[in-house]
Amino acid sequence: MAVSAIAGARLTLGMPLSFPTPARIRTSPFVTMAVSVDNKTDNKLTLTKSEEAFAAAKELMPGGVNSPVRAFKSVGGQPIVIDSVKGSHMWDIDGNHYIDYVGSWGPAIIGHADDQVLAALGETMKKGTSFGAPCELENDLAKLVIDAVPSIEMVRFVNSGTEACMGALRLARAYTRREKIIKFEGCYHGHADPFLVKAGSGVATLGLPDSPGVPKAATYETLTAPYNDILAVEKLFESNKGEIAAVFLEPVVGNAGFIVPKPEFLNFLRKITKENDTLLVFDEVMTGFRLSYGGAQEYFGITPDITTLGKIIGGGLPVGAYGGRKEIMKMVAPAGPMYQAGTLSGNPLAMTAGIQTLLRIKEPGTYQYLDKITGELVQGIIEVGKRAGHAICGGHISGMFGFFFTEGPVYNFEDAKKSDTAKFARFFWGMLAEGVYLAPSQFEAGFTSLAHTSDDIKKTIAAAEKVFREI
Repeated sequence: MAVSAIAGARLTLGMPLSFPTPARIRTSPFVTMAVSVDNKTDNKLTLTKSEEAFAAAKELMPGGVNSPVRAFKSVGGQPIVIDSVKGSHMWDIDGNHYIDYVGSWGPAIIGHADDQVLAALGETMKKGTSFGAPCELENDLAKLVIDAVPSIEMVRFVNSGTEACMGALRLARAYTRREKIIKFEGCYHGHADPFLVKAGSGVATLGLPDSPGVPKAATYETLTAPYNDILAVEKLFESNKGEIAAVFLEPVVGNAGFIVPKPEFLNFLRKITKENDTLLVFDEVMTGFRLSYGGAQEYFGITPDITTLGKIIGGGLPVGAYGGRKEIMKMVAPAGPMYQAGTLSGNPLAMTAGIQTLLRIKEPGTYQYLDKITGELVQGIIEVGKRAGHAICGGHISGMFGFFFTEGPVYNFEDAKKSDTAKFARFFWGMLAEGVYLAPSQFEAGFTSLAHTSDDIKKTIAAAEKVFREI
């Protein structure tokens, strides 16, 4: 499926691929979507309260935030402080109203503060918020994940994507009895020491080449290659024969902007890892249940050995997971010798929110609707941008998208870094003033949800057209 699936990714990242005609996609009448929200403000952007709150926050927390990309460093200015969210909309503490395309960085695939999810959480909370002991909800979510994701026969729940990738790394090394790994430049797998080598996400946003405090010994066994570069990977395998435990990657990059694999890339990785008894690990924290119900691996038809998940499977609550074939997962304690544990892992609230979310997106029509509205959004923004004379390229798969202020093509992080980040910053603030909240970095993907309406998309494209003329 790889070649046709890539073509179906609608890349206008400078590649010779085109968007499908949105009219060919029909929305199923069975899926619940399009949450409407009353306007609370006329969208005159004032940030007085946000400025006061952030000034106080900087005295309490490093940089005033608890995750670096939230600090708006790459776009200048200071972050807006959010008060509430509903559906596809959000409001800051100054009362400004926005259409949201961040979606809590991916989890809000059915929309923020969904009524059914909130009701289920309310019932669960009556029984308690954390047990530190097994609960049946863990079984229920595990069954949903195993049924959906092709590579997963057994799963371990944790509390974040970072934790999931840490567990997957230790598991891969334990199972293969090897230490070296290959990761790709610009791919972000959380802030564990071995992964902070040419990483994406906040590391890319802040321009940090590596992180102080990471000892050389922690990254000595981490090999890197440019994303989509088959020759570079072949050379790493040739020079490290019999030593590579795993190849880690985001099957679609979301932490260096939105970058998709070339048609042959994932097939090549699957082939070379099998030939070398190396494990292929898909970091689907972002793409899992986002590109399709079975994630990127179902979408592209490539089955890895281990998969990491997060975001959507917690329905907006802290969660992560890693899973794979039973023979591999039985290495994990207490079934096997590889130790990993967590106090709040599998807590009933996260399990409840995850179950409710997965049941909703399993309904017919979900991914057709996400594909339709996201295609219209990205195609519209690129068209009005080019019409205004700007260099811009971009693309989407289902409800995940991105665009770069460069002609493209964008195949890897080096290509992405050719983007005009100063122009992106002006565009970001212009869109914010028009009531559209985008990721505050050129190097982050965006997300739509079932709550986004055609009216949201039209308003966003109209706002973009106005801003493109002004910048």
